[in-house]
Amino acid sequence: MSSLTNEQLERYSRHIILQQVGGRGQEKILGSKVLVIGTGGLGAPAAMYLAAAGVGTIGLVDFDVVDLSNLQRQIIHQTADVGKPKVDSGRETIEAMNPDVDVHTYNELVTSANIRDIIRDQDYDFIIDGTDNFPAKFLINDACVFEKKPFVHAGIIRFQGQLMMCRVRGRATAACSRRCRRRMPCRRAGRQASSASWAASSARCRRRRRSSTSSASASCSRDIC
Repeated sequence: MSSLTNEQLERYSRHIILQQVGGRGQEKILGSKVLVIGTGGLGAPAAMYLAAAGVGTIGLVDFDVVDLSNLQRQIIHQTADVGKPKVDSGRETIEAMNPDVDVHTYNELVTSANIRDIIRDQDYDFIIDGTDNFPAKFLINDACVFEKKPFVHAGIIRFQGQLMMCRVRGRATAACSRRCRRRMPCRRAGRQASSASWAASSARCRRRRRSSTSSASASCSRDIC
């Protein structure tokens, strides 16, 4: 027997009528927990769609405040939110959109000292990387491998974007994942997931990747263990 209330049956009716979801599927969605790292151009719309879908627990991680220039793409924030911490603005928008969602905020920069604790805080099921730089992406990758959490990397620049989802299985290591990503050519859509500037020329991308990878690999792998 479904545990959904009459209001939830109506709110999520377009999910429930799908054979692949149904009432049981929607109950699983309501019981799921997703951590969104970065509430900017990537994390903002992702968090809103997750909230609208009824994901029961959403974590928002960001150390920045809302700027007027953010509003044209970071749709979770409003004009009145300028100057406010992004995680607070995001929480308020989600709570207004869907009272079923429990929002947890982390107004801090993710580092090797805190990222695993953040992931463990609500034992999140899935991690969304909405950051825009190499060190953060490698750090999130490492933490998810150690915590055995599935995660997704994404990036966008101008009119191009790329996405890669990773499911940690068996004895996979963060170092293995980094080596695999270094072999992926920057020019091929959907294959490179370690920089926010994937749309740059391949030569420029390789130069940036070599310099960033060496520093990020040394610091992240050493510090997170």
